[in-house]
Amino acid sequence: MKIVFMGTPDFAAGILAAVLDAGYEVAAAVTQPDRPKGRKKEPVPCPVKELAVMRGIPVLTPERVRRPEEVAKIRELAPDIILVAAFGQILPKELLEIPRFGCLNVHASLLPAYRGAAPIQHAILDGMTETGVTIMQMDEGLDTGAILAQKVIPIAKDETGGSLFDKLAALGAELLVESLPKVFAGELVPVPQPKESTTAYAAMLKKEDGHINWMESAAVIERKIRAFSPWPGAYTSLAGKNLRIWQAEVSEEAPIVSLLPGEILPHPEGLLTVGTGDGCLILKEIQMEGKRRMSTAEFLRGHKIGRDAFDIG
Repeated sequence: MKIVFMGTPDFAAGILAAVLDAGYEVAAAVTQPDRPKGRKKEPVPCPVKELAVMRGIPVLTPERVRRPEEVAKIRELAPDIILVAAFGQILPKELLEIPRFGCLNVHASLLPAYRGAAPIQHAILDGMTETGVTIMQMDEGLDTGAILAQKVIPIAKDETGGSLFDKLAALGAELLVESLPKVFAGELVPVPQPKESTTAYAAMLKKEDGHINWMESAAVIERKIRAFSPWPGAYTSLAGKNLRIWQAEVSEEAPIVSLLPGEILPHPEGLLTVGTGDGCLILKEIQMEGKRRMSTAEFLRGHKIGRDAFDIG
């Protein structure tokens, strides 16, 4: 079977590697063009392109895959199936109709929940206790195609966006490799999704989404800190500088003094308690702008903090 693979980030690269390791022929990898990164803003290839080049797979990098000339390039490859994972562009009908086994997408949620670009982070933000991966037969909608297979995984209480990303990438690769022989044999029956999702749309994240609003509850802020680790990061500001919060926990005890939202109370044992709109949050690991990541105990040894306050947000 001839496969065209479409994907961009680490999540997709792990799935491509699994497909290759399973012995399938990948005629080409279609991914996003190199994007400028770093201080020098030099173009950098995405993880899927890096892997494809390393494994000797031809690479296509269309700026807009729906353009007729780009669709024609993929049609010339005559793929039996197109596999998609976190590609970053919507596929047109003309492209979906090319392979005889259709286009399969590996999505990091239990569809119809969390359609959209950031299902992993949104599941943590919402306090879900489980999530999973879905193999979906793609249609013209956004994550609305019929479901072919799913696997469930629990969300740990200390789960971060990064740790769940790694787990779901591995699970998605495993499920896809298990499913492909069944797809080719016609053994998987597509199950249509309901028209409406069971959750809000999991929109793509922006850097500013990580800004903490201390009027929210301690529980909501703690989930945001975990969901947005490592990116875009949850941050606040102190004395005009950004302060990133890497690790925190909801206080189970009332503070010694009443704290307003954003107000800080340092502890002798090297912790910081912050007031919120509902309850208090204990900061355990932070990073001041321009400095390295450190425990709050280490931070307090070099910074004098009284009854200061973060910007509410």
